[in-house]
Amino acid sequence: MKGYNKEEEKETKPSEKEIFGICGPLHLNCVDWRIPDHRRSVAASLVQGVYILERDRQQKRTGYNALAPIWWDYFHFKCTQILVDQVDSSTFGAIFVYKYHNPNYYHPMASQCVPPQYVIAFRGTITKPDTRKRDLYLDIQLALNGLTCNSRYQTALQAVENLMVKVGQRNVWLAGHSLGAAIALQVGKELAKRGCYIESYLFNPPYTSAPIETLNNPNLKTGARIATSVITAGLTLALNKGTKNKYTTQQHGPFTILSSWIPYLFVNPKDPICCEYIGYFEHREKMEGWGIGGIERIATKNSVVGLLSGALGREGEALHLIPSAFVVKNMIVKEQGLKISHGIHQWWEPHPFWQPQLYKIS
Repeated sequence: MKGYNKEEEKETKPSEKEIFGICGPLHLNCVDWRIPDHRRSVAASLVQGVYILERDRQQKRTGYNALAPIWWDYFHFKCTQILVDQVDSSTFGAIFVYKYHNPNYYHPMASQCVPPQYVIAFRGTITKPDTRKRDLYLDIQLALNGLTCNSRYQTALQAVENLMVKVGQRNVWLAGHSLGAAIALQVGKELAKRGCYIESYLFNPPYTSAPIETLNNPNLKTGARIATSVITAGLTLALNKGTKNKYTTQQHGPFTILSSWIPYLFVNPKDPICCEYIGYFEHREKMEGWGIGGIERIATKNSVVGLLSGALGREGEALHLIPSAFVVKNMIVKEQGLKISHGIHQWWEPHPFWQPQLYKIS
């Protein structure tokens, strides 16, 4: 047929990674909610469901042609609300409810024994024409500590607040990947400052600073981290000389209040976008061991970009400044490009390369 375009056919044909029956966690046909790997796989699958919701919208796949529903139906969830960006009308999040939740069940460790009543999941950047401009703009805003001023974040925060009023924090999970993990992390931080601690699963969350972790030379890496800590601490003290800065002088300031919230961070050392969280937490412990923890206790609460922004009168807190986390590293040894190391797909796969570590500030 005249005018036939192979590129258009390629665009409308679903990717194998969108099809649950090809790449989904089919091994997980019976979820044991006590097992962390099972909870991780389900959370990652729900995030993938949000990605495919948007792709279904772009490709006008509806009804039996829609590919997204199986990603939550398989685990007995139902999508009750779609979160839409006010600027480009794209789907960036969704609220899922577990179909068989028992509201009368109570257990002191309920979040680890039974499925959540609700999960709010957020997708990351999609580099397709319908979403590319808006998503990349938000990526830039994130790097400039301006995410909280954006309508997408505000829509997400409002949705979580409304749900918590309805069912309480114990019954809600947050989940997100990449840009979506940044939104979930920022929402979780905001609520934690109010004393509300939501169980959160953050896959490849962006670290808004230089990825020192990518350096291959251990001595160079350590030297770069110490220099960064000294510069950040010195700049903090210099800019706040004679003032009562909320991060350096208050015993019960925002950073300390956040310490009781322990989100799950899933990072890949080969992913330059998120790998610096590894160094952020490990270096803090090393500095304490070397007897110079005082410097790091100031540096870990501040970022150079945030300090300079504050000096210029701009509000905004660096996303990565969190005191506590349960960090899970994907230590798979094979070579990986950015598309694989930063992808959501790695996080529902069953393999023995996970390396978990709890970090909690003292």
